[in-house]
Amino acid sequence: MKKFLFSGLVVFVVLGGLLFYRKVDFDNERQKIVDDKSNFEADKIVVEKQHRKMHLIADGKILREYKIDLGWNPEGNKEKEGDGRTPEGVYKISYKNPKSKYFLSLRISYPNEEELKRAKALGVDAGGDIMIHGLPNVLTILGFEKKLYNDWTRGCIAVQSNEEMAEIWKLIKIGTSIEIRP
Repeated sequence: MKKFLFSGLVVFVVLGGLLFYRKVDFDNERQKIVDDKSNFEADKIVVEKQHRKMHLIADGKILREYKIDLGWNPEGNKEKEGDGRTPEGVYKISYKNPKSKYFLSLRISYPNEEELKRAKALGVDAGGDIMIHGLPNVLTILGFEKKLYNDWTRGCIAVQSNEEMAEIWKLIKIGTSIEIRP
């Protein structure tokens, strides 16, 4: 019994140490991306929910295209907190969060005044915290490099990999327009 407990303790300590070092590497990698002051190139983001595509636009031309996942209930416009829908409309990137619980995130300025009024009239909370982001940090630390299944967010726009999110982070600045189409 003592041998079994000791073996279990050794495995626990080794795995804990490995996860700690993976987290340190993850944090260092993310910080390098955040600190990179490359020139921004895209001046608009267009999301096509139906086609699960996001385009970064520069001077009217598609600069990059990404496959995306949406909220777990993707059809239709977001109406309230917890409905699993991704909003539709024209917004701005209002904040870049380097310490998100997902691999980097860009906050979308949802809800706007009209959406807040509509939600109030319905007696519901419009929701918020709608982001473009990568994978959950916990999955990244555990070694996953790609998403696990489709339309898994609570209303956000998730790209397929952290590598793609790092690229988007470098190309987008706060104030960039984002149009989310049905």
